[in-house]
Amino acid sequence: MGQIVTNKIKQSITELIGHTPLLALNQYVKEQQLETEIIVKLEYFNPANSVKDRIAKAMIEEAEARGVLTKDKTIIETTSGNTGIGLAAIAAAKGYKLRIYMQDGVSEERTKVIKAYGAEVVPFSDVPEMVAAFEETDGDFVETNKVFRETVVEQEENVVYLNQLHNDVNPNIHKLTTGPEIWEDTDGQIDIFVAAIGTGGTISGAGAYLKFKNPAIQIIGVEPAVNSIATVENPDIIEITGVHRFSDADEARVPSNVHLEIIDEVLEVETSQAYEAARAVAKSDGLLVGTSSGAALFAATALAKRPENKGKRIVVILPDTGLRYLSTDLF
Repeated sequence: MGQIVTNKIKQSITELIGHTPLLALNQYVKEQQLETEIIVKLEYFNPANSVKDRIAKAMIEEAEARGVLTKDKTIIETTSGNTGIGLAAIAAAKGYKLRIYMQDGVSEERTKVIKAYGAEVVPFSDVPEMVAAFEETDGDFVETNKVFRETVVEQEENVVYLNQLHNDVNPNIHKLTTGPEIWEDTDGQIDIFVAAIGTGGTISGAGAYLKFKNPAIQIIGVEPAVNSIATVENPDIIEITGVHRFSDADEARVPSNVHLEIIDEVLEVETSQAYEAARAVAKSDGLLVGTSSGAALFAATALAKRPENKGKRIVVILPDTGLRYLSTDLF
C-alpha cells in the first residue's frame, strides 16, 4: 500500500516551525498587581524548543536555494546555544553535516542536545585566535566572529558558514512569520512589543512588521545591564545567555541585523532580575522558561508599572524553555 499523505500529517519537523501560541499571563499580572495586560509568545513550542528554529530553517533553505549548500558540504556556525540546537535539528532532518562552535560557559544541556542530534560541537576555547579576540574585546561577540571567519571559515573548504549575526535571512524570517503571527493573533490590538536583543533578528524583523502595520506600536529592546556582563577582570559573572549589549557599543560592534532605527527604547536588566521573573512566572502561570525570557518579562513588568501604560497590551517574546537551564542555578 502506498504512502497516504494528508494535509493533517506533517512530513518533516520543518513544517512544525512557527505559529507558536500567545498566552495571557493572568496570574502573573494579578500577583504583580499590574493594570496592564501582558501577553507572551511561547517560542518553546517550536520543535527544537526555541525561537531560533525559525532562522535555522530559513538560513539553511536560503543556502540550498542559492546552491551553496549541498550534501557534500558541512554547515558551520557560532552560537551561544539555541541557534546551534535549531540548526542541529534541521540539519538532521535534512541530512546535512553540522559543526557548531559554542561559546564557553553556557549550560551543559546545550552541548548535549546538539550532540544528540548528531552534530559536532567545538568550544570557542579550542580555537586560540577566538580566545584571544574574546579576551581583547571583553567578550565582544561581533569581533570574535570576524576572527572566526578569518581563522576558520576562510581556511577550510567544503563548509557553509550561515553567519546569523549578519545574514539578512534572520530578520526577514521574523518579518514574514513572527510579526504577522502576533498581529493576526491579537487582531492588531497591541501597544508595546518587547524582545531581548541577541543577534537582533527577532526584534528587527517582527518589530519592523508591527511598525508597518501600526507606527504607534512601541518596540522595546532588552539588553544586559553592565553589572551582568563578564569581563576579563570579572570572568565569573553569570550572564544572560544569548542576550547582548549594543546600545552603547561602537557601530562596528553592532551586528547588521540589529536595526536600531526600529527600536524605540532599550531597557537594561540584571541577571538576578531575569532569574526573578523566570522563577515568578513558573510558579504563577506554570511556564518554565529560560533566562532571556526572564529578562524580557522583567522588562515588560517594568513597562507595565509606568502610569502611562495603564490599560495597554504588552506582547513579549519568550525565546526558549527553562528545561535548557536545569544544570544552572536559575531554578
